[in-house]
Amino acid sequence: MSRLAWLPAYGCLTLLCAVTSAKAAPSYAAEQPATLRFSIPAQSLSTALIAFGKQANVQVLTAGRTIDALRSTDVSGALTAEAALTRLLQGTGAVYTFVDARTVVIKPREAETSQAGNAKPLSKPVPVATLLPPIQAIGLVGRDVGFMADVSSGPTRTVSDPIDVPQSVGIVTQSLLQSQQLRTVADAVQNVSGAQYVDGSSGLPIFEVRGFFTGNGMTDGLPNNILGIGDSPPLIGVERVEVLKGPQAILGDTSVYNNFGGLIDVVLKKPQAEPVREFTFSIGDHGQKQAGVDLAGPLNDSHSWSYRLILNGDVANDTVQGMRGQRNRYVAPSIGWTTPDTTFIGGVSWMMNHMPIPDHVILLDDTLSSASPRGLLLDNPDDHTAVETRRLFYLFEHRFNDNWTFRSRAQYVRESIDLKDWLIGGIEPTGDVNATAEHYRSSDAYYVTQNDVAATFGKGWLQHSMVLGFDYSRVQVGSSDDALSNGGGGMPYNIFTGGALPLPDAMLSPSDYASGYSPGSPWVTDSGIFLQDRISLGSYWEVLMAVRRAAYELQTSYPDGTPWNQHKAKWVPNFGVVYKLTPDTSIYANTSNGFQPDTLLGKDNHPLPPSLSRQIELGAKFDVFQNRARLTVAAYRIMLDHSTDLISLQPPYYVVSGPGQSNKGVEVEFNGQVAPGMDLSAAYTYSVIRNNDGTPATSASRQRFNVWASYTFQYGLLRGFGLAGGVLARSRSLTQTSDFTSYIRIPGQADASANVFYRAHRWSVTLGVKNLFDRQLYGTYFDETFVPLRYRRTYMLSGAVDF
Repeated sequence: MSRLAWLPAYGCLTLLCAVTSAKAAPSYAAEQPATLRFSIPAQSLSTALIAFGKQANVQVLTAGRTIDALRSTDVSGALTAEAALTRLLQGTGAVYTFVDARTVVIKPREAETSQAGNAKPLSKPVPVATLLPPIQAIGLVGRDVGFMADVSSGPTRTVSDPIDVPQSVGIVTQSLLQSQQLRTVADAVQNVSGAQYVDGSSGLPIFEVRGFFTGNGMTDGLPNNILGIGDSPPLIGVERVEVLKGPQAILGDTSVYNNFGGLIDVVLKKPQAEPVREFTFSIGDHGQKQAGVDLAGPLNDSHSWSYRLILNGDVANDTVQGMRGQRNRYVAPSIGWTTPDTTFIGGVSWMMNHMPIPDHVILLDDTLSSASPRGLLLDNPDDHTAVETRRLFYLFEHRFNDNWTFRSRAQYVRESIDLKDWLIGGIEPTGDVNATAEHYRSSDAYYVTQNDVAATFGKGWLQHSMVLGFDYSRVQVGSSDDALSNGGGGMPYNIFTGGALPLPDAMLSPSDYASGYSPGSPWVTDSGIFLQDRISLGSYWEVLMAVRRAAYELQTSYPDGTPWNQHKAKWVPNFGVVYKLTPDTSIYANTSNGFQPDTLLGKDNHPLPPSLSRQIELGAKFDVFQNRARLTVAAYRIMLDHSTDLISLQPPYYVVSGPGQSNKGVEVEFNGQVAPGMDLSAAYTYSVIRNNDGTPATSASRQRFNVWASYTFQYGLLRGFGLAGGVLARSRSLTQTSDFTSYIRIPGQADASANVFYRAHRWSVTLGVKNLFDRQLYGTYFDETFVPLRYRRTYMLSGAVDF
């Protein structure tokens, strides 16, 4: 019997629980209460109306003039729906009409005046209305309030209400990032069901979604790192983190590492007219210190010009094992220009991260019980990875009229990596090993552009929102050096009696650098045509159809210098459907396809053949607790014809063609406010991963669970104080030795964290503890030569001040 045969029963049980819990909220047909609690920050009017519709439990329609370029005012407190909407529309020139208790039409004041002057008044309002149109995904999303996101910007290249998207999307909001005292994007993705990260030996994370390594995904919908191994911006510059689940070839993602399970989209903070003057800091118990400044505001009296400037730096003295030298810097200025019809954002960023090699141990007989002592240093204290990333980007959108919009965005990125470390192999139980000094350097550059024309048309029950796009990217993998001491032969060494290892440079000769030199190439060109039609059939059905023609060219050469080029093209279709049982409950289904050309090279110095995949997904979404929380349930199956296996966590990351896979599972996510002052985020994953050749799947915990709760006292002397805590747990998994001859069992584990905080109007401070019970924690993927150690119990003091 299929392991998914029990899913219908499970789904029914989940639906029953969700409907039962939702009874605390007003029903669809119930009379609207006199007052509701609203919390809608000032933002784009389009996203503010989505938030209003959820918090008031009404359907919002628009008529006449486009409202996307308008800005809303702040709305908060206990208000009637009419009072909240009146305040929301102040200064916009728009008015509203309630067609019935659960439907409101937004229209320009001119339209209302014209109707009022008509000699033949209508007995009831009959506006020419359309469903609130999709907002273009220029990166200007609404400000999330609490742990639940009101809009999603990634899956359809437009900003949409998540309940209308026929796909599972995990969103980590700014509030959740701050509540957990997170420092990296890798930490953030662990809040999402089906997503995790693997510790690389260089200190850079490798992401995994639904059983597939995914690289670093995207930034504002554009590739974040074309090689799949790169750095992410610090969280002070991040508005939110989205995890788009399932194959994403339809979006034009060109990074490698089998993006068949999904990808990570990092949405950065943008220029805004509302002033921001914030200083943040954190101090850890191992000498970690971070300080950053976030500045934003208008540049002229009309607020048409705005800016954003983010500065961040963090340093650390020593790691637990004695590694030293962490120095990370980030500078990101940007400028914005907005008119009623046009929005432009341009910016640059520079990131230089100097990270020590992570603390790690080795296994003396391929079991965790044989690990070398935790306090034994297996590198030189100054071994490190230095990654420099320079980025230039722009985002542009222009609305020609109510129906037609043009959007363009592009970025140019140059990045380099410089790694110095010691490779350990040939491990004997006595501690005798072969130690090889390594100095690895590489660089790459790429540019990518996306251009879309969007149109909305239709009347009555049938509405179309179409997007026609063209994407183009070009990548240059630059020259690299992978110098290994003694021509890769290394030297005999005993980890117990050999003493401290010297700096790698001292052990490398000119011939080592010469033999490790690679001239770079290939140039990789990727282009595609994207067509999407989002069809609204009345108030209950949403159909999403999309197709992409992906074309790419690989340029390299044979060993004798003869050019070798490869041209390929592939049609990639996606289809999804949503049925809304009520405005706050939907069920959906989708099928999506993956197509992934590889820019990394195999051992013969030629690219590997493209991989193809297909996903089938069924799910349901519920907005509960008066639309302040969302429950998402999804069941999926992904079928892959062949994989691309990473044969080493060490640069230059050569890959080989591996077996296909069949991944299936169930994911449950809950995010939002369950009571005044009480926010909850929880995710559960049950997955089964099978290799087509019958070999056991690695890095595949069958079950993962995480929960995080935060409570802020609302009244009395404790008002402003709060408590937060949670657990991140997973079941046992397997990993493989470096020679692929045996497997290493990794036990299940749980990591608990907690903090106490105080939040005033202009400042906040948090004292937290990670790994509360001081457990020995391991990653989900490693081999016997490098077992990364995650910190035991650690403490952190963090805070923010508005000035």
